[in-house]
Amino acid sequence: MNKLRVIFLTAVFASISFAQSPQPALDALPLMPWPASVTLQPGSLPINITFSISLSGAGATDPRVKTQAERIFVRLARQTGIPVRLHFVKPGAGATLSIVVERKDHRPPQCLGDDESYSLQVTSTGARLSADHPLGAIRGMDTFLQLVEQNTGPGVTPGFSAPSVVIRDQPRFPWRGLSLDVSRHFIPVDEVKRTLDGMSAVKLNVLHWHLSDDQGFRVESKRYPRLQRYGSDGLYYTQAQIRNVIAYARDRGIRIVPEFDMPGHATSWLPGYSKLGSRSGSFEIVPGFGILGDLMDPTKEYTYRFLDGFIGEMAHLFPDAYFHIGGDEVNPKQWNDSPRIQAFMRAHHLADAKALQTYFNRRVEKIVARHGKHMVGWDEVLNPGLPKSVVIQSWRGQPSLWQAAREGYQGLLSAGYYLDLMYPASYHYAIDPMKIPPPPPGRHRQQTASSQPAPGTATDLTPQQQRMILGGEAAMWEELAMPENLDAKLWPRLAAIAERLWSPEAITSTAFMYKRLEITNRWLEWLGLTQRSNLELMRQRLAGAMPYQPLDIFASVLEPVKGYSRHAEKYTTSTPLNRLVDSIPPESDAAREFRDEVDRYLAAPKGQRNSETLRKDLAHWAVNTKLVQPVLQNNSLLNENLPVADAIAALCDAGQQALGYLDSGNPPNAGWRQRTLATVNKYVDTRVGDLLIQIAPGVQKLVEAVPSESHP
Repeated sequence: MNKLRVIFLTAVFASISFAQSPQPALDALPLMPWPASVTLQPGSLPINITFSISLSGAGATDPRVKTQAERIFVRLARQTGIPVRLHFVKPGAGATLSIVVERKDHRPPQCLGDDESYSLQVTSTGARLSADHPLGAIRGMDTFLQLVEQNTGPGVTPGFSAPSVVIRDQPRFPWRGLSLDVSRHFIPVDEVKRTLDGMSAVKLNVLHWHLSDDQGFRVESKRYPRLQRYGSDGLYYTQAQIRNVIAYARDRGIRIVPEFDMPGHATSWLPGYSKLGSRSGSFEIVPGFGILGDLMDPTKEYTYRFLDGFIGEMAHLFPDAYFHIGGDEVNPKQWNDSPRIQAFMRAHHLADAKALQTYFNRRVEKIVARHGKHMVGWDEVLNPGLPKSVVIQSWRGQPSLWQAAREGYQGLLSAGYYLDLMYPASYHYAIDPMKIPPPPPGRHRQQTASSQPAPGTATDLTPQQQRMILGGEAAMWEELAMPENLDAKLWPRLAAIAERLWSPEAITSTAFMYKRLEITNRWLEWLGLTQRSNLELMRQRLAGAMPYQPLDIFASVLEPVKGYSRHAEKYTTSTPLNRLVDSIPPESDAAREFRDEVDRYLAAPKGQRNSETLRKDLAHWAVNTKLVQPVLQNNSLLNENLPVADAIAALCDAGQQALGYLDSGNPPNAGWRQRTLATVNKYVDTRVGDLLIQIAPGVQKLVEAVPSESHP
């Protein structure tokens, strides 16, 4: 173990209790993920037009470090408005930021477990970033950029600066990723690159690129061109584009792991190569969602010859050591109904469909290994006889992750990190690969396997078994996302997941997370992300010639329904995603802040309560419901939301009345509490159309706090 790692590990343990309750000044640092160790010191480093960088050691010759350093100048100019120019100076010449990398990059270029540790010291005269390896320097540069903020406060000289700090940092888990589905709705290259920019900024290091599913096959195959010709609707990445994205990701310290689903979720393979299918006849890609019936045929040698050729081609295209084969949600009906497949199973002593899939997985694993890759599969592939080299990715919960570790398999957690479920950042932030998960919020607990009770905890694992858990991946399935609103589905919640996988386990304060997430959300837009701006444009489009501001205020307290309840409406890949529910973020900051203010109000002693903020908010939203009515009435895409406006008006009235009783101490009129609760309860965790009115729980608390008329 090198000296830098010893220092980092010592700092982690020394700072955990300190990091749990950051000091007020330290609390103000806009860092996400929160580093392993942070020490704030007096003073700050001015950032101005003279900003310069020096590179020394291996950093002077490493192309990734040089490219990332060049991007610092561009990002500083964009973020500050200062005309910062590319200005490299020699080491020792008084650079604003000195970057020292001890060792050269290795070959292959990036691998699981590469050293991402770094140390960063900022003083009033300069900053020094040091790392043993280039990847650590890349991570440290993003931390430095997060520190740069506008000077504020009375008597402060206008401008920008970075506070004086000492940071020593390294990740908790080596695999921190995003599974991005581009099969249901194709995501163009520029949007993928923008996602990579955001991932790098919050220190995620794996893009799990989900490239095939029932609805589309998204990669050019030169060996089997009918795959993209008949399986993509013309929307796919050329191999030149793939190589370009891989290089783009590598410059940002991100590995790309491809996924091609097999033997289920494989409909898009079959229009071009029907012999792969378990049934005869013709095939076509499907616009609908759900678990579909068409499967690859594991009993044909043709299937394995085909996959050998295809996997060999893709293994050459994608340089990463890992190759994902899916393996999830196999509906075995076609296998069970086929006399030919059943005869094969009897001849090979395969008891059931699960055994047949295990047979398939073992054959495919040998092909993947022969082409120099490690196979990754969703947790359904975990069955007796599977080689220990396979990585198990759990979407069904910690139990399967921990069971895989007990059996000697490396594993990844995705359960609880499904961004398409529209859960708040606080829920994702509470999910830890090493802990029993909390239930999902609201009334949607039955809709994810991560809500199932976990038998034991990761502490039941031996230290060696715990090390088998590599980390986790957020998952963004694209049934209800498109390029226009993709960023809003990912950000800023993905930053909270990134922190859970990077930062020390002790960093768990939700309030601290939200405080920094708000700043991070704004900061990410300087990278070119569009999670706020695109939604605003979508709402302006909906408002048309009408004023759009009332629609924005109206939308600010709403969230999309959670879980997969929208999928029951039979959306397809051709359904326009252009309604109000598609143009709002997954989480309402205004509603969350209102609920927090309700809690503070009710927690205060009765004589010290201040309802001014709550009254102001409720009055503002009540007035706006009248202003937004014409907007909703004049657009056929908004008519469905008229009942939502009525519900908000009723909730605001109930909240204002409750505050009147609570502030005055007078008992309510006879029957008021019962009648009002009956109205309010209709909107708590209850969809109105495809929307949730998220001020409803706060209003419910206010009404419940009013003493009944018989018990003043």
